[in-house]
Formats: sequence, structure tokens, C-alpha cells
Amino acid sequence: MATEITPTGGKRLAIAAEALYLANLLVLPLLAFLLLWWLYSRQGASAPPLAAAHLQQSVVASLWAGLLLIPLPLLTLILSGGSLTGWTVAILWFVTCHAALVLAGALGLARAMAGKPWRYPLIGGGKS
Repeated sequence: MATEITPTGGKRLAIAAEALYLANLLVLPLLAFLLLWWLYSRQGASAPPLAAAHLQQSVVASLWAGLLLIPLPLLTLILSGGSLTGWTVAILWFVTCHAALVLAGALGLARAMAGKPWRYPLIGGGKS
């Protein structure tokens, strides 16, 4: 049975984690990830349950986003020999995955602002 996470504390930290996840996808890809990683390594163990859950989810989702958005489209291009079909598949993959990851991040940010836990669908690790 999962432990209930109550919004008793850590709401600001949870919001910061989700905002950094979105910034990683939309504005400052590597810098925002490094800030998120720093925040997780510094606050993750001592954070209140709500913040710890959002921090952990944001880091795991960022790692998955990096895997889905960079190596897989490149692999598609390499395996297709740079053909137009390969470019089409790679661009469609990138745009679709990016949009889904941004939508999930917006939902995570909304949950953090409401003081509620959030688990990213399919890619979220651990408990929330």
C-alpha cells in the first residue's frame, strides 16, 4: 500500500522542480537540467514528501526526455542513411515526443501548484 503524501510542506520546492523540468524542455535545455540535478542532489533526501516526489519525478522525466529526444532521432537518421523518409520519421518523432513531454510537464506543474503529488505517465519512476 502506497504512503499518502500530504501537501504539508515543500510546495515551493515542488513548483521549482516542475518549472525547471519545463525550462529544460523549452528554454534552457542543459542549464535547466543541471540546476534541477543540483537541486535534487542538494534537497532530495531532506525535502518534504511532496517536494521529494516532484523532484524525483522531474529528474527521471528529464533523463527520459533526453533519451527520447536526442539519441533516438539521431539513430533514425543514421540508420536511414539520411533519406527523406528518415528525416520525416525523425522530425515526427521529435515533435510528437516533445509535445507529449511538455504537456506532461505542464500537468506536473499544475499539480505542484495545487500541492498535490504527480507521477509522469509511462516514464515516471518510483512512487508519488
